[in-house]
Amino acid sequence: MNKRLSQFIGAVSILEKIGDHDPEITALIYDSRKVVPGTLFFALSGLHTDGASYIHQAIENGARAIIHAAPIGNPDPSIVYIKVKDPRFVMSVLAATFYDHPSRDIAVIGVTGTEGKSTTVSLIFQLLRLLGKKTGFFSTVNYCIDDEVLANPEHQTTPEATTVHEKLAQMRDNRVEYAVLESSSHGLSPLTNRLGDVAFDVGVLTNVTHEHLEFHGTHEQYKNDKANLFRFLDTVEHVKNGRIIPSFGVVNEEDSASVYFRAVTTKPVFGFSTWASTRKGVSASFIKTDALGSDFIISCSGKDYPARINIPGAFNVYNVLAAVITVCRILEKTIEEILPLLPQLEPLIGRMTIVDEGQPYEVLVDYAHTPTSFQTVFPPLRKRITGKIISVFGSGGERDTLKRPEQGRIAADYSDIVILTDEDPRNEDSHAILDMIAAGCLGKTQGEDLLLIPNRPKAIRTALSLAKPGDLVLLLGKGHENSIIYRDHTDPYDEISEVRTALNEAGYGGTR
Repeated sequence: MNKRLSQFIGAVSILEKIGDHDPEITALIYDSRKVVPGTLFFALSGLHTDGASYIHQAIENGARAIIHAAPIGNPDPSIVYIKVKDPRFVMSVLAATFYDHPSRDIAVIGVTGTEGKSTTVSLIFQLLRLLGKKTGFFSTVNYCIDDEVLANPEHQTTPEATTVHEKLAQMRDNRVEYAVLESSSHGLSPLTNRLGDVAFDVGVLTNVTHEHLEFHGTHEQYKNDKANLFRFLDTVEHVKNGRIIPSFGVVNEEDSASVYFRAVTTKPVFGFSTWASTRKGVSASFIKTDALGSDFIISCSGKDYPARINIPGAFNVYNVLAAVITVCRILEKTIEEILPLLPQLEPLIGRMTIVDEGQPYEVLVDYAHTPTSFQTVFPPLRKRITGKIISVFGSGGERDTLKRPEQGRIAADYSDIVILTDEDPRNEDSHAILDMIAAGCLGKTQGEDLLLIPNRPKAIRTALSLAKPGDLVLLLGKGHENSIIYRDHTDPYDEISEVRTALNEAGYGGTR
């Protein structure tokens, strides 16, 4: 998509403009390394660098206009310089305008929460597709613009606004009817404004727990930023392509934050839970789990229905309930029409993924990396596993440090052996991170049932070597991710492939 700068720059407040010409803009880019001829370059301030330092490189690579906040010395007369208060905030407004507001032409469902976002996005996407609706999505794990589901190569849950609107525009051009967006607290914060110009029709809340305080500062601010998804529901007209789109919210009633989320929107809000009574929503009871999934009773409008999902992890019942109520409401379907589809739902890669190479013990790979997700994952496994649980995990660098000893405490309570290893140390010292987690592993003795092995492949092999028939090796924190990030380099890494390789080295193989 190409446009003259004058065709969309009027959408923002300009503090100063240098250059009178009107270049044709071919791309919106914030990374100078990715600039192509005709680019409008956004000089963003980041955690470790300032985009203003890369303006010269962006111009060399073909940028024709610059959005900036810092003063410009010696401006290039062939370039248009546009000074604004906050380039990152403005980037969302201009991206939406440049791509002709694509979210106004698609029914957009946003899913937020500390845990369960990616899985819930996937389940909603799958149900809509099974019901014959052309649907796109993007999440931490993967994305779909037309028909093919592709892996997300980044660790970023919600991409920057330029990517958000570009992908939505591609969906619109591919005649996608519904888009499901994983909506992180970072993306919903006005500090990044990645989702600030998306016309959401539905907001889904999985839960709100302790996470990302290094960015939001306080738990209240974290909750407030997430609640923007529900505030957005009141800001758009919900008639798209001549169709009236029901606008509503969906909340986990077992989370105390649900009351807060209900209060910030005038739209109807429906609940899901495992309680006997759920306001205007659905509930599940008599949940029985096995290694492959769960059987339960789903209740709606005073009626009970038997249900089955072939997705490991009792907590996935919550994610399924959120998906069911969302799809029922947006398509105005009955629950009887949705229930037969539940056994067809497939688990998300890296979320309670079973790795079976014929070994006499279980191996599970999951993305759980917060205290709350640990508290959700461990208890049902402890009830089911007759042997030992050997857990392997770490904690991300440059992220909330208060959660680290809590991770250690919960894992130590439920695990027979705890092995601490690298997740994404980033600019922190690996050993220091592991020591902070180990401080919470009360009752464990370092060198015996508490091992600190920074090298993750080595930690996995150690765990497998300790496993006996009936045991469980539980690998947490990496899930679907494709790398481990260190201070000065990034190692390609695939947890599932790594554990398969390790099992093959140990003499197993063939059952997949």
